[in-house]
Amino acid sequence: MTNYNVKTKVVGVDISNEITTYAIVDIRGNIIVKDSFPTQDYLDASQFVNKLADSIVEMAETNGGFDTIRSIGISSPSANYITGCIENAANLPWKGIVPLAAMLRDSVGLAVALGNDAHTTAIGEKIYGSAHGMKDFIVINLGVGLGSCFFSSGHEHQGFGGYAGEIGHTCIVDHGRKCTCGQEGCLEEYTAARGIVQTAKELLAESDKPSLMRDVKDLSPRTITEFCEQGDELAIEVYRRTGYWLGMGLATYAMIVNPEAIILTGGVSHAGHWLMDPTEDSFEDHVFRNVKGRVKLLLSKLDDRERDVLGASALAWEVPEYSLFK
Repeated sequence: MTNYNVKTKVVGVDISNEITTYAIVDIRGNIIVKDSFPTQDYLDASQFVNKLADSIVEMAETNGGFDTIRSIGISSPSANYITGCIENAANLPWKGIVPLAAMLRDSVGLAVALGNDAHTTAIGEKIYGSAHGMKDFIVINLGVGLGSCFFSSGHEHQGFGGYAGEIGHTCIVDHGRKCTCGQEGCLEEYTAARGIVQTAKELLAESDKPSLMRDVKDLSPRTITEFCEQGDELAIEVYRRTGYWLGMGLATYAMIVNPEAIILTGGVSHAGHWLMDPTEDSFEDHVFRNVKGRVKLLLSKLDDRERDVLGASALAWEVPEYSLFK
């Protein structure tokens, strides 16, 4: 007998080092309901999965019933779509190899797809954002860390083992700053959040110029951006140096991939023109002449968490349907 019970809802989950956001999304990409909880409250991976599973089931039961959910898609830093594992995450509380997709599947009894946060961000930008209609583009996720994903001829490139796009862990300074990955001089340590704060501290130590940054105990990219708006010369110099390093790294990336556009997302990208202006200048100074002036550097126009939940939900539609309850 033909089964006409086609499920039209999935769950999208976005894991960041601070917040885990989960939502029910319908087949048209509408977010029906969304909630979140602090990631750092669950330092044990099993406890985290139990919390996430309970939260998903409770949300589903109060919004149409658990039996209306087809599958679950998850976006996470250091996630490997091929293995379904979070692997040696530098900025999450769980270390080593965490088979998150299998753990959640066993807990809720539904199919689970796990993707790298940069990859799901790129999917969200392609379907709903600045990359809509593009076939060749790079998405940079710039926040606590630096991740990326690129599409070539309309297809996401995962690489042989699922690690493609780790531009954040390419070396730009020989014997430079120690990175959380264990290497030295990684681009991430100069352009992601902690790298920007480190640059600010170095500038304050180098100069005796007055700066609003001197009076702040816990600096962040957001506060540095606010000081730029107030005309703080050293704060502006922080982003000038950051943009120089970022533009250099992106120029190298562009010569390998030859994209139509590079789209910057994530919390650090909210610095706006303070970061983008020096990045564009450095990019054009370092890129090969045949590409100069032909790559668009764009800021994402989407809400970060909403886009990444939608990108994760797109993964959920692609995974083969599975249920313990059939």
